[in-house]
Amino acid sequence: MTFFELAVQDARGLAVAADVRPDRMELCTALSTGGVTPSSGLIEAAVATGVPVHVLVRPREGGFEYDESEKALIVADAARAVSLGAAGVVVGGLADGVIDEALVLRVREAVGDTEVTFHRAFDQLSDLDAGVERLAGLGVTRVLTSGGAPSALEGIETLRRLVQRAAGRVQIMASAGVTSANAGTLADTGVDAVHASAKRAVVERLAVGLGSAAGAGEVVFHTADADEARTIKAALRGER
Repeated sequence: MTFFELAVQDARGLAVAADVRPDRMELCTALSTGGVTPSSGLIEAAVATGVPVHVLVRPREGGFEYDESEKALIVADAARAVSLGAAGVVVGGLADGVIDEALVLRVREAVGDTEVTFHRAFDQLSDLDAGVERLAGLGVTRVLTSGGAPSALEGIETLRRLVQRAAGRVQIMASAGVTSANAGTLADTGVDAVHASAKRAVVERLAVGLGSAAGAGEVVFHTADADEARTIKAALRGER
């Protein structure tokens, strides 16, 4: 069976997860930037749904080369997420263009036996096959990847190859542009899971601009859509 991980970034998404019951959720905020670490309150509310929660721990938007203060924050936030009931943490970091193995080991030590997913910092690597080997050696549970492409569908042949390379030592989870229309096709590659936000747009208005990315007038944000999430889950279960 191909597992379904729903990306959730707000209280509305938690309601969708509670209703649809994906196999797990990845919890973050600011998903449009690739996601950053959610608040303690949001983590607690997510855990209360009963759906296994994997918390994205990313201290800022941008790239994945972190200084020591940022690394310390990642480790502390990962430990905090587990203390609040998270079933897993989602982390990543690079050092001179390759996986920051020292950071991964620090996180693993901080969270004990809790599952660790390496996020899409992986897709920035020049050699994805070598990346899989490194992560398998570090004891990471899974890697979130589009196969190094803008979308999982575009990277589908690489995903297929990475599944073969991993050989069950680390799970491969397809991400980026996953919808109900292509989830089944991606599952056919043999990936262990697909990761999707199942998003819909919500339109509101601002009387006064709040910043460069939130000018006055019509603004749009995204949240999870129950029908799309339910259809993705059905596609992965062979129900359509």
